[in-house]
Amino acid sequence: MDCLFCKIAAGEIPSTKVYEDERVVVFRDIAPAAPVHLLAIPRQHIESAAVIDEQTAELVGYIFTVIARVARNEGLENGFRIVSNIGKDGGQTVPHLHFHILAGRELAWPAG
Repeated sequence: MDCLFCKIAAGEIPSTKVYEDERVVVFRDIAPAAPVHLLAIPRQHIESAAVIDEQTAELVGYIFTVIARVARNEGLENGFRIVSNIGKDGGQTVPHLHFHILAGRELAWPAG
């Protein structure tokens, strides 16, 4: 498989990881949109949130527990935003489920 995030999860492409376990990897985005911009990905290849089903729902819930833990470790007590882009029109550029964690400043809404 030629998936960028699968390669990052496997350690084939370097990244600045802030958390990893057997199911999830969290790393710093190389083109940050905020002072803190992390990406949380499952090691398992899931194309996007549009294909989450009963079999992958537990993993997605687990990712959110990891995000909460990482946010505490990163000192994001003032808040943060979690975003998952889905498909071309949703702005998804890597077809692997991922959650952007944005923080470090007051974020405007709508985002784009």
